[in-house]
Amino acid sequence: MKKKKLIVVFSNVSKALAFEWAAEYLSDERLSVHYVLLNNKQTSFENYLINNNHNVTRIDYKNKLNSISVFFKLIFFFRKQKPDIIHCHLFDASIIGLTAARVCAVKKRIYTRHHSTLNHDYFPQGVKYDKWCNRMSTNIIAISNVVKQTLIVKENVSEEKIAIIRHGFKLSEFENINFTRIDNLRKKYQIPADVKVIGVISRYLELKGVTYIIEAFQQILKSDPNVVLILANAKGDYAETIRKELKKLPTTSYIEIEFEEDLFALYQLFDVFIHVPIDVNCEAFGQTYVEALAAGIPSVFTLSGIASEFIENNKNAIVVNYKNSNDIKEAVFEIFKNDNLRNKLIQNGRQSSLEFSIENYINKVQKLYLN
Repeated sequence: MKKKKLIVVFSNVSKALAFEWAAEYLSDERLSVHYVLLNNKQTSFENYLINNNHNVTRIDYKNKLNSISVFFKLIFFFRKQKPDIIHCHLFDASIIGLTAARVCAVKKRIYTRHHSTLNHDYFPQGVKYDKWCNRMSTNIIAISNVVKQTLIVKENVSEEKIAIIRHGFKLSEFENINFTRIDNLRKKYQIPADVKVIGVISRYLELKGVTYIIEAFQQILKSDPNVVLILANAKGDYAETIRKELKKLPTTSYIEIEFEEDLFALYQLFDVFIHVPIDVNCEAFGQTYVEALAAGIPSVFTLSGIASEFIENNKNAIVVNYKNSNDIKEAVFEIFKNDNLRNKLIQNGRQSSLEFSIENYINKVQKLYLN
C-alpha cells in the first residue's frame, strides 16, 4: 500500500515533550512524515527530530513581519513535496501553514486548536485569526470538550469538522524516577530534605490563578513554617503582579524556576501539587492535571479544560472553588494531615491518568489522517 505523505508544521517550539512523544510513535507503514519548523534558531526539539532520524526542515521565522516570505516558502515546499495531509500546531503555524496548504490544494488540512477562549477573553483582535484558521482547515482537532464548545458556540464551526483528540503522554516517564535525579534537583535548588514542598507548574498568566495560591501559602506558613513553595515555568505577562505578591513572603519560603528540563524528577520534589485556573473555560487542556496524577502527587485543582472531564473531588484530587485562597489552604492542610486521603488520591490519580496514554492519542490521530 502506498504511504500517505504527512507534513506537520510547528511554529516557535523550543522544547515540547508531547510533540517528541508523538513523533516517536507516529510513523508507520501507512504514513511518511516530514516535520517543518518555523523558527529562527536550532532548538532542542529540532535536535531531537534530527537525532532520531526524522525528516525535518526549518524555515527561518522571526515574527509576523516575515510571515509573507515564509508563506511563499511553504507554498514552494508543499508543491515540491505534494503532501496528502497537512497538520499545523500553534497559532502562527496554523495561520500561515493552512493558508499555504489551501493555495496548494492539499486535500486534508488539519490544525490542533491549543487554546479555548483565550482570544475571546483577552485578545479579541485574535478571534478573526482563529476564524480564518477554522475556514482554511478541513478538520480541527479539539483537545478537550471546552475547546469543542468554544469552536461551535463562539465561532460557529460545524460539529462535523471537529474531532476531540486529547493529548497523549508517555506515562512510563513519570514512574520509578531514579533517586539520584531527584536528589540532584534538591541540591540544585537548595531545598532542605526535611521541608514539605508545595509545587506549582504554571506560566505567570492571570488566568492561571497563581496569586490565589500565593495568598493561600501565606496562611499556610503561619501554621506551618516548615513549608516551601516552588513556582516553575515562572514567566509570563502577569509576572509583575505575581512578584509583588511574592514580596510579601519570606525570601527563603519560595523558589522560582523559569525552566527545568527534568520535569519528571521535578514532580517528585512535590508533596502537594496545585493548579487552579480562574474559570471553567480558560484552560484548553491543562497538561499539568494529567502529569501531576501520573507522577503520583496528591493534587488540588479547580475544574478547567480537561479537568472537567475526569477529575472527581476527593477521588483523584481535591477540587476547590475558583479564585478561593481559603479553599486552597484548607485542601493542602487536609492532604498533609489525612494519610488515608493522601494515599487514595495517589492511587486513583495514577489510575485515572492511564486514559491519556500516548498510544491512545496516536491511534486516534492516525485514524483522522487515514480516513
